[in-house]
Amino acid sequence: MASVAVIGSQWGDEGKGKIVDWLSSRADVVVRFQGGHNAGHTLVIDGKTYKLHLLPSGIVRKNKFSIIGNGVVVDPWALLKEIKAIRDQGVDVTPDNLMIAENATLILPVHSVLDEAMEKARGNDPIGTTKRGIGPAYEDKVARRGIRICDLREPDVLKEKIGNMMLHHNALLKGLGMDTVSADEIYSALMKVRDEILPYAGVVWRVLDKMRREGKKILFEGAQGMMLDVDHGTYPFVTSSNMHAAQAATGSGMGPDAVGYILGITKAYTTRVGSGPFPTELEDDVGKYLGEKGHEFGTTTGRKRRCGWFDAVLVRQSVTISGIKGIALTKLDVLDGLKELKICVGYELDGKKIDYLPASQAAQEKVVPVYETMEGWSESTKGARSWKDLPAAAVKYVRHIEELIGAPVTLLSTSPERDDTILMHDPFAG
Repeated sequence: MASVAVIGSQWGDEGKGKIVDWLSSRADVVVRFQGGHNAGHTLVIDGKTYKLHLLPSGIVRKNKFSIIGNGVVVDPWALLKEIKAIRDQGVDVTPDNLMIAENATLILPVHSVLDEAMEKARGNDPIGTTKRGIGPAYEDKVARRGIRICDLREPDVLKEKIGNMMLHHNALLKGLGMDTVSADEIYSALMKVRDEILPYAGVVWRVLDKMRREGKKILFEGAQGMMLDVDHGTYPFVTSSNMHAAQAATGSGMGPDAVGYILGITKAYTTRVGSGPFPTELEDDVGKYLGEKGHEFGTTTGRKRRCGWFDAVLVRQSVTISGIKGIALTKLDVLDGLKELKICVGYELDGKKIDYLPASQAAQEKVVPVYETMEGWSESTKGARSWKDLPAAAVKYVRHIEELIGAPVTLLSTSPERDDTILMHDPFAG
């Protein structure tokens, strides 16, 4: 079966929206398998911009089936708001082209309250969450007190579960000196939207199994990036789910052999939103240049992204851990006009050279990047659609990245427009 899992290889914001949209034209099904509406994917199609947070990127294309898997945490109010916004842009969203796993966990109003309360409690050392309740919802899921979409079908069971859940959360809110949240109000709010949500609920694992047997092409769409993975990222400055390609199977109800080609979306430089270590961060004019030219502001939060040189150590680590077979290199055009470029090829830690990012929070903060310097280019790469359109220095830069990370460049993106893409290998070909 032809299937592709798309994951971010850095700290997210690598340009997954465009690449997933580009690939969705070749796919039959697009599946979100982790995260929540803290994700932000921007699609530009025929000059029209779509900003998606929870909906799979395939939703904007006709004759594609979109699925929100069980690995996603779903804010029903945010989902309905996003559906309305996309409909207002002329996109049809119905149960005929969108299904949500009935066993997906819900994000409730109390979760965003808890998210904000905990960030405040951390004082000068916040995690840098989007405060949208993602983490607390995942906590409830793991603690076995979560509310799932299927619970909306059973009002009596739903009411009991909410009551039990709020015993825990209100005790915590009281301890933090915060106002408690009414269980009855949460129940009433859910009952008001249940009839709008339930038509989308389905047995996703069975549907995907059927599609797989029929030979459908499945595209698994990840959110954020590997360096925000709760196990393999810069912990604790991470999200609350796994970005690892294996999560594509777990978060959709399929076996591990369901994932064929693993494509790592990789920005030609490095960015990060929020707190946490960032070895190649630039706080000089070059960093400002990258931020302004790359329009580096978060799709979801609007927060300014921190910018730095390409970190081959981090990307190589993501390639190894997640089994990435090839990368889609994005935003090469942002580097146009820089006289010289630097690539991080290793770190120094306490006077010793290392070739990986250690797991320790203290060590991550102390590592110093070791750079190689390359010649930049003055010509424009924006909109290039073939290798011959690229300056020789740009080609040399891309080829050196391939050597350093141990994976080939499968796709090369030269602008936000869908067709401004150079294809070296079709991921669906395996």
